[in-house]
Amino acid sequence: MNLPKNTFALQCREEGGLEDLAPVEIPLAPPGPGEVTIENAAIGINFADTLMLEGRYQLRPPKPFVPGFECAGRIVALGSEVTDLALGQRVAALPAWGAYSQQLTLERSRVYPLPDGLSEDTAAALPITYGTAHGALTWRAGLAAGEILVVTGAAGGTGLAAVQLGKALGAQVIALARGLEKLKIARAEGADHALDSESPDIKGTLKALCAESYGAKGADVVLDTVGGDLFKEVFGALAWGGRILPIGFAGGQVPQIPANILLVKNLAALGFHWGSYREHEPERLASQMVQLFTWAEAGRIKPHLGASFPLSAAQEALRFLRARKSSGKIILKP
Repeated sequence: MNLPKNTFALQCREEGGLEDLAPVEIPLAPPGPGEVTIENAAIGINFADTLMLEGRYQLRPPKPFVPGFECAGRIVALGSEVTDLALGQRVAALPAWGAYSQQLTLERSRVYPLPDGLSEDTAAALPITYGTAHGALTWRAGLAAGEILVVTGAAGGTGLAAVQLGKALGAQVIALARGLEKLKIARAEGADHALDSESPDIKGTLKALCAESYGAKGADVVLDTVGGDLFKEVFGALAWGGRILPIGFAGGQVPQIPANILLVKNLAALGFHWGSYREHEPERLASQMVQLFTWAEAGRIKPHLGASFPLSAAQEALRFLRARKSSGKIILKP
């Protein structure tokens, strides 16, 4: 296949920020040795995209740049050293950035073959949210069957993934989300209990629920995607020996963790940045993708696709995400 010289993309210009995301035609690099070129069918968007656009993410690419961490489509060109993939093969990809484009070229190590029964839309919605939730709950927290798991932001992409995976791992899952509609979604995805996160005294309510339903003095594990004041409430609801994972700050405020409470209650606050495994343990991440794609094909997990926008409307999609209006995952369609 003859590749076009240029591809349509959304690019962050010199000023930075969401308002400077502009449609452009950019050169499409042909694949070099060990690289592949993909034509996108679906692109996942994440809260981290907004942070990168604002210069507040761990990675700060030189401007101008094309954002986006995950996508899925078909291979349209192969570099000379790529022998285990084929033209036309359906794959998911995890670029360092650059997914907001019709075509992109990237390293073979960032590309993951898809099973026949998994759609590109599902594949684009799955890697970061489910990879984050699965890695946080298993690699870091060691969530065990029968333990009590609290998930904040439980109707968002990562939150819903954590609800599903928590149930798959045998936990008792308490979901926190804003509003009746999001609570209904969390329950439909398997949450045993669902509480409005804007209710007063979340700490007291959680502790009472744990005592009444499970005879426990609090939660064993908290996966927090929100931060801010809600973090303080769920942190206070941990049982002795509990673990909390702050994996996102959708509420806008990075919480401070009181070390004296960690000491007194033998608690653990566990950092988790899923993307760093691409650098430090790429084999573990590749194995995880195979497992998650297999589970999704078999129906054991099922990403909730909350909304779809055309690629040209990426600004609107990111505003929708940043306002926390979405339930589940938002994808872009080139």
